[in-house]
Amino acid sequence: MNDMTPIQTTLKDWETDQEVRWCPGCGDYAILKAVQRTLPMVGADPRNTVFVSGIGCSSRFPYYVESYGFHTIHGRAPAFATGIKLANPELDVWIVTGDGDGMSIGGNHTMHVLRRNLDCQILLFNNEIYGLTKGQYSPTSRVGTPSPTSPIGSVDRPASPCAFALGAGARFVARGYDVSKDLPEVLKAAYAHKGAAFVEIFQNCIVYNKDRFDDFTAKAVSADMQIMCRDGEPLLFCKESKGLSLDLDTLSLKVVDVADGDWQGAGVAVHDVRNRSLAHMLVEMPFGAFPMALGVIHNDPAPTFESAVVAERASLTAGKSADLSRLLSKGQTWTVS
Repeated sequence: MNDMTPIQTTLKDWETDQEVRWCPGCGDYAILKAVQRTLPMVGADPRNTVFVSGIGCSSRFPYYVESYGFHTIHGRAPAFATGIKLANPELDVWIVTGDGDGMSIGGNHTMHVLRRNLDCQILLFNNEIYGLTKGQYSPTSRVGTPSPTSPIGSVDRPASPCAFALGAGARFVARGYDVSKDLPEVLKAAYAHKGAAFVEIFQNCIVYNKDRFDDFTAKAVSADMQIMCRDGEPLLFCKESKGLSLDLDTLSLKVVDVADGDWQGAGVAVHDVRNRSLAHMLVEMPFGAFPMALGVIHNDPAPTFESAVVAERASLTAGKSADLSRLLSKGQTWTVS
């Protein structure tokens, strides 16, 4: 878990004997390897680690990580994770969910685990489609997405998982994508955060939503259409020829040109992970006119839910001894002879 003494493991220590079964080419394979590579880096212990999932393609995850795991019911992984963490706060708990599982039927559970600030890592795989149930449009599908339930194109306005997380009071919000070399860096930061760490991971569904994210992940456009957010560093992209500046008249971000590396002269903003207003602006930038914000977008720790519950229990039991028979005979009780 996050505050335990690190131990030495390797990627192999986190692999199970189960055959990994996703569609060939699915982005989940890359995410699995990124997680399995990250766990040894942070000194995690398989004996104290629990992966909890709901229902969906991503929910196979616990079978493939050599740790404790629960494959639970649709949308309810946060509820199970909360019970696990309260029963044993020393456990390192990971929640694996998807845009359907976590943003639709489980949206309320996702909201509450974030606002409560349970100490856990929440990985939301976003492929903008329902993959397991054969390609229906999901809460994050873009307008115009064709699917069995929207044959001439979805008219729903898509939900933004990161904007949702910030609105629910999340103290850590980050973004990555399945094959990104920076994903382990994001996962390490999430693991180090004490509290609910929400990570949206864009994931390619090779069958029902193939190459949906090529508009910012494809090699030919990635430099121009991605901005990696790192605390204390200028918000530069397009090989540092462009940056994001704060427009004080509209209190919004704007793209500015950077000449000869003079980002300060161009007015480029410096990323501050504690600035919630900046985080909102970064996750809500209209894609196309702006790049896709990746990396750690917000990180502002606060007391955790389970620490408050443990402290409350301690205050209520201080100076008292456990006596079940006395408790049962207390109050309006009587004996039948």
